[in-house]
Amino acid sequence: MAPLGLKAIVGEKIMNNVIKKAREKGKWKVLVVDKLSMRMISSCCKMTDIMSEGITIVEDITKRREPLPSMEAIYLITPSDESVEALIDDFRDPQCPRYRGAHVFFTDTIPETLFGLLTKSRASKTMKALTEIHIAFLPYESQVFSLDKDDAFQDFYSPFKADVKNNMLERCAEQLATLCATLTEYPGVRYRVEYKDCAVLAQMLQEKLDGYKADDPTMGEGPDKSRTQLLILDRGFDPVSPVLHELTLQAMAYDLLGIQKDVYSFETSGMGETRTKEVVLDEDDDLWLTLRHKHIAEVSTAVTRSLKDFSASKKMNTGEKTTMKELAQMLKKMPQYQKELSKYSTHLHLAEDCMNRYQGTVDKLCRVEQDLAMGIDAEGEKIKDPMRLIVPILLDANVSVSDKIRIILLYIFLKNGVTEENLCKLLQHASIPPEDSDIISNMAHMGLPIVSEVTVKKAKKPDRKERVSEQTYQLSRWTPLMKDLIEDAIEDKLDAKQYPYISQRQASAKASAPSSARYGNWHKNRGPTEMKTGPRIIVFIIGGMTYSEMRCVYEVTQANGKWEALIGSTHILTPPIYLKELQHPDFLDPNTPPEGPEGTGEPPAE
Repeated sequence: MAPLGLKAIVGEKIMNNVIKKAREKGKWKVLVVDKLSMRMISSCCKMTDIMSEGITIVEDITKRREPLPSMEAIYLITPSDESVEALIDDFRDPQCPRYRGAHVFFTDTIPETLFGLLTKSRASKTMKALTEIHIAFLPYESQVFSLDKDDAFQDFYSPFKADVKNNMLERCAEQLATLCATLTEYPGVRYRVEYKDCAVLAQMLQEKLDGYKADDPTMGEGPDKSRTQLLILDRGFDPVSPVLHELTLQAMAYDLLGIQKDVYSFETSGMGETRTKEVVLDEDDDLWLTLRHKHIAEVSTAVTRSLKDFSASKKMNTGEKTTMKELAQMLKKMPQYQKELSKYSTHLHLAEDCMNRYQGTVDKLCRVEQDLAMGIDAEGEKIKDPMRLIVPILLDANVSVSDKIRIILLYIFLKNGVTEENLCKLLQHASIPPEDSDIISNMAHMGLPIVSEVTVKKAKKPDRKERVSEQTYQLSRWTPLMKDLIEDAIEDKLDAKQYPYISQRQASAKASAPSSARYGNWHKNRGPTEMKTGPRIIVFIIGGMTYSEMRCVYEVTQANGKWEALIGSTHILTPPIYLKELQHPDFLDPNTPPEGPEGTGEPPAE
C-alpha cells in the first residue's frame, strides 16, 4: 500500500530533496544516516525505491564502516555533536578519506558552533552540497508523529534533571517547527496553562516558527489555514488514559503482548513443526488499517468477514467462522494467495492472543478501572465507596503488581489524592514492594495530587462531554480527554483561559482571526481532497502519548470531514513503559546514599 498522510509527505520530501537531488546518472552512492534519520527513512521510504535511485548501501554513521574511497556519500544526519564529529572524522585523513565526496543534508538547522567546526574541517573541501531539509521528526502513522526521545519523560519531570530540561525543550521546539514547515502550516500556538513548562515550549516554538515564516512568507497561507492550531500539553493533562486497560486492538495488543518496535511475534504450526513468525504492524497492511481501532469484540468477526469477501472474489468457500486449521488448508490448496491468506492468519492470531490474555485476568480489572475512571458505574450511578471496589483486586494474589498499581493510581485520581496513612494501607493490602511504590509517589512530579492532607482544596476536574450515544461497550466507557480537547478546539469552545494562545494568527484579508473565522463555509463540499487544504489541529504532548489518544485523532478527523487532526509526542507510551519510566533511576536523588531498596534489580542509570 502507498504511504498515507504524514508518511507520504515526508517520504516524498526525502526522496525528492535528498536522494534524487544528489543522484548522478551512472554513479552509485552510499547513504550515511544516524539514529533519527534512519528511523525516518525506515518509516516512510521503501528500500527498493532508494536503491533504484543509485544508492548501493545504507550505513550508520555511529558504527565502524568500510572505507569506499571510489564512491561519493549522501549524508542525511541530525545536526548533533556526535553526527557532525563523525562526518568530520570521515575526511580527517587526506591520504585515505572514507568516501570520494560528500553531499550533506541536515535534518534541521545546524548550530553556529558546529557549522564553524565543519567549515574549518577538511570535510568541507569534499562537500558537493550542504543543505538543511527541515524534517526532524518521525512520521509514525499517517496522522501521528514522534520526536523519538525515549528519555524525555524523566528529563522533563525529574527534579534532578532540571539542568537538561531546557535543552530538551529547545530541541523539541526545533523538531516541532520542522513538522509545521513540512506541512506548510503556521499555526496559532496554544498551551495548557496549568503546567508552567508548556508555556516555555510554546514560546520557544513560536520564535522558531516566526523564523521559518520570515524565510518563507507563503507558509500557512491558503483558505482556512489561519484556523490551524497547535496545542501543547504535558502528560499530566490526562493521567487516566495511560494506565487504563484499553480494549481496542492496537492499544490492547501493545499493552498485553509486549510488542517491541511494532513487531508482533507468534508461533505458527504447520507441516508438523512449530515456527516463530514475525510480522510488522504498520500502515502497509490494509487489514491492520481497518482493524487497529476496532473493539476486540469485533475484530475476529471483521477478519472472518473480510476473509469471506476475499474468498468469494477468488471463488473459494469459507465457513461462517474460519479457524486457523481451515486457513492452513486453504493455504495448501492455493499457494498463489499466500501473502493475502497469511495476513488474515496473522490478525486472527493477534485477536486470539489478546483474548487469551484478557479472559480470566484483565476482564475483571476492566470493570473496576472503568468505574474508577468515570466516577460512575455502567448504570450511571455515582461510585459512593470506591474502596469496596478495589479491595478484592488488591488482595487477589493472581493480579500482578503492575496491575494493582494501575488500580491504586486510578483510585487516587478519583479521590484527587489520598493521605499518607491511606496510601500506606493501600500498598500494604496490595503487598506492593517498596521499590515499586516509587511509581506512585513519582506521579506527584507531574503536578498531580497524589498525597494530600484532608484540608487541601480539591482541584476542579475538567467537565467531560456527554457521550452516551457513542458508548457501545460497558468495559470501554472512558474516552481519553484528548478527544474532548480536539473537538472543542475545532468548535472554538476550548477554554482560552486554560489553553491560551501565545499569539493569535491574524488571518489573511479574506478572513478574520481564528476565533471568529470558525464558521466560514466549512460544511460545504467535503470531498476527500479537502483534507490537504483544510485547517489542521495538531496536538503535542510532552512526556508520551498513548495508543488510545492516537485513535482519537482518526475518529475526530473521520467525523469532521474538513479538519485534519494530528497527534505527536516525545515518544509513545504503553502502560508497562509508562510505569517503568515512573520508576526510572533519574527520579532518585543522586546525593542521597541508597537505603533499603538496594539490589532492587533496577537497571543502573545510563
